[in-house]
Amino acid sequence: MQTKLTVNGETREVDHDPRTTLLDTLREGLGLTGTKKGCDHGQCGACTILLDGERVNACLCLTAMHDGDDITTIEGIGTPETLSALQQAFVDSDGYQCGFCTPGQVMSATALLAEIKAGAPSYVSDDLEVPKLTDPEMAERMSGNLCRCSAYPLIREAIAMVADQEDAA
Repeated sequence: MQTKLTVNGETREVDHDPRTTLLDTLREGLGLTGTKKGCDHGQCGACTILLDGERVNACLCLTAMHDGDDITTIEGIGTPETLSALQQAFVDSDGYQCGFCTPGQVMSATALLAEIKAGAPSYVSDDLEVPKLTDPEMAERMSGNLCRCSAYPLIREAIAMVADQEDAA
């Protein structure tokens, strides 16, 4: 089966079995191994990507269902030579520990910052009109991403650093 995807700004035509997940297409079909295969059940967040700007677990998506969709992976956020502000904040705050979950954490945090900027409330938002980036707000919005090293405070510190930079700009 053929599916056309725009991955990190580049249109790609992939030939795949209709049962292939987007995670496997990205990793095995396109060689984008930054998106990790953790639990393969949508419970750990290691495979988090942006699909048409929304965060999703790529292990729960079939490639065939996303013909024409726009996908951003960790490779589309920054490069080792030119880290995004969020990637740099993870390094500066030591929010990456072993690094396995980091790509999914960065992708989820990217979506979190966009959600806050757009005014989208979460379950713990005190104000449904203008959510604030509080520690409980970050913890709730990042709850779909597990870190076996328990670097959660450092991850939230990295997110807050970037949010503060964006507010100052």
